[in-house]
Amino acid sequence: MKPVNSDRALRIAIIGHKRIPSNEGGIEKGVEQHAVRMVALGHSVTAYNRGNRDILGRRTDGQKLKEYKGVRIVTIPAPNGSAAVPVYSFLATVHAIFSRYDVISYRASGPCAMIWLARLFRIRCVASLHGLDSQRNKWGGFARRYLRLGERCAARQANACLVLSENMRQYIRRTYGRDAICFANGIDAPRILPSDRIEAMWHLKKDNYILSLGRLEPEKNIDGLIQAFRRCRTEKYLVIAGGDSNHAYYQTLTELAAGDDRIIFTGMVSGDVLGELYSNPYLFVLPSLLEGMANTLLEAMSYGNCCLVSDIPENTEVTGDHAATFRSGDLNDLQEKLQYLLDHPDVTGDIRKGADTFILENHSWDLVVEQMLRIYRGENVDYQTVLREHRERMKS
Repeated sequence: MKPVNSDRALRIAIIGHKRIPSNEGGIEKGVEQHAVRMVALGHSVTAYNRGNRDILGRRTDGQKLKEYKGVRIVTIPAPNGSAAVPVYSFLATVHAIFSRYDVISYRASGPCAMIWLARLFRIRCVASLHGLDSQRNKWGGFARRYLRLGERCAARQANACLVLSENMRQYIRRTYGRDAICFANGIDAPRILPSDRIEAMWHLKKDNYILSLGRLEPEKNIDGLIQAFRRCRTEKYLVIAGGDSNHAYYQTLTELAAGDDRIIFTGMVSGDVLGELYSNPYLFVLPSLLEGMANTLLEAMSYGNCCLVSDIPENTEVTGDHAATFRSGDLNDLQEKLQYLLDHPDVTGDIRKGADTFILENHSWDLVVEQMLRIYRGENVDYQTVLREHRERMKS
């Protein structure tokens, strides 16, 4: 397929997120940031939201959104359960095929299973894999096989396959013999807030709590964090922020925390409450067993927090030397590192220094969008190259 003309505006479709605007996950945040910025640059962008509807198209949510900050919204009905992603991605792809887009940007493994269909109609397709979804514990047999199918389509049939880490890039090369392209998540400079709301709601003050924030799924290893924290000698709180998206796992977490008044579950948070939680912790912990590139980690570092993360490559590639680490899945090591950081505020202070500058200098939504637009047009350029070119432009 010939590259898209580099001068004219593009007509872009995005398929794979749940919906925008939304705080449901990193994919949704990325799609919103990318789409809005692309529109501001003069491109036409359609985001295919997944509707809370049954297969007959009967609405089960609120009013259907048709436009968001210049982004056209098309809501695709989908059933509940394991058929949701296949039905949504098939119907969205069919709609996109007949809408004459220059490129379809598929997000996440499941929706990528429909790339073959778009390629039959000679439409340029770019796949963005945000993690090795088929390895997540929550998926059963059918879902796991379908995710592997999507992963294979992304690697072998897309015009370009994007991944969030060098570890994932090596996996795609070993498994499918394809050279994937590394991209990144971006971050905006935060607004630091005092602890007014969170103090009134949960008695949380500056430096009197440890924060863990994100989807409450087994691969996030929050159960391990709770067990390690309960062994620690401290009067600080452990704040678990995130929605009850996996009810069985959430019940497991609350049972593990039972009887320890230091452990607080906030549920889903957003707005200034979220900003206050990020602004005031003594320590931010990301104990994940599996990640793509965690937006929560970027955000926590941008606020200048001391972060303790599992030593999986997807975390350490982000943090460099600006975070403490523990051996992934090692409960004893997590407990020891937690206790050490609790006992040595001078160390946490040293780790905080420069974390915000480091992350903001290396993760820019605008540069991610520049990279994606160049890839949409046919130039296979990785994020580090775009970042390096930007720094050279700034010097000249």
